[in-house]
Amino acid sequence: MKKLLLLLNELENKIPFSDRLNESVSSATVGWHIEHTLLATNKISHAVIASNPEEYKWKFNKIRTLIFLINRIPRGRGKAPKVAQPQGEITVENLKKNFELTKKKVAELNGLNSRKHFDHPYFGKLNLKSTIWFLKIHIKHHLKIIDDILRK
Repeated sequence: MKKLLLLLNELENKIPFSDRLNESVSSATVGWHIEHTLLATNKISHAVIASNPEEYKWKFNKIRTLIFLINRIPRGRGKAPKVAQPQGEITVENLKKNFELTKKKVAELNGLNSRKHFDHPYFGKLNLKSTIWFLKIHIKHHLKIIDDILRK
């Protein structure tokens, strides 16, 4: 959990660059990547908190196993679900507000039943531990994209 919060702090430090764009890396701005990551983290955390642990059943998933083994999300392979796509103008003020909400939501994951879960569109049901792992890998994925945008 500590690593997840550190990654969120690292992402938060990118807010001053939210209007930066480099289309050779991504068609989206740094702000879009930040907002998308916050939306996804919030929605996933909410789903885990609301889940019924009795409904969790582990099932083998080839894609999940591969991604968990390589410990990264390949670029350009997936598409963000509509609910995790930022809508409207992305402002520094809104990003800061959303960080506060996200940090509170992530803190609620602490101490939950290990069978709490969320249903990922590609990976299937992820229990609490796997969900936290996925959130970390997802944030790292977008941090790398942001760093590449800022580097060029």
